[in-house]
Amino acid sequence: MSKVALVTGGSRGIGAAISIALKNAGYTVAANYAGNDEAAAKFTAETGIKTYKWSVAEYDACAAGIAQVEADLGPVAVLVNNAGITRDAMFHKMTPGQWKEVIDTNLTGLFNMTHPLWSGMRDRKFGRVINISSINGQKGQAGQANYSAAKSGDLGFTKALAQEGARAGITVNAICPGYIGTEMVRAIDEKVLNERIIPQIPVGRLGEPEEIARCVVFLAAEDAGFITGATISANGGQFFV
Repeated sequence: MSKVALVTGGSRGIGAAISIALKNAGYTVAANYAGNDEAAAKFTAETGIKTYKWSVAEYDACAAGIAQVEADLGPVAVLVNNAGITRDAMFHKMTPGQWKEVIDTNLTGLFNMTHPLWSGMRDRKFGRVINISSINGQKGQAGQANYSAAKSGDLGFTKALAQEGARAGITVNAICPGYIGTEMVRAIDEKVLNERIIPQIPVGRLGEPEEIARCVVFLAAEDAGFITGATISANGGQFFV
């Protein structure tokens, strides 16, 4: 029986690529999403991957959603915390609401999703938790104090939890994508993209969602059991740690 993988924000963008790559690698995949019913239905129709709707910002919704996934598919062995939002603003214009929304989803969402699964992973002596952070959690970004703080917090969460899970056979790792050619990034004005963003990337191009997905498949594998607390920087050489 194949292992079950749960991907948050798993029906669009990088999350969709991760869901598909895990399915192709032999996992039974559940893709969580927050709001776009039409995109989720289309994704399921095209891939056969089941989608489940709830907000990762709400603990009780996460616990109930995870319970439904496990009732339908079996115990979750691989959790990919990919769901994220942006509410960009320069700090002097940022509202408490913009701060809270991003922290609740991008940072607290990791607790909300991982906590209900942790005991089961410990009992089964196996688990893979893979957190999708960001280059801007490593280097910061003007206009993203909320997003950068949350994504940096994801890395601290990863390192601390890795130490707790190690003896129970649970690895916890992070991936920090740079600029990836998702629908959102490709919607940026072409002049801005070509003259201001891509020249910052030494490899001279945007990354592809599938390149992040391959990192996830690698970290999810049983063969990656000696890797924990690590951060993979997948940014085309734009930033080195």
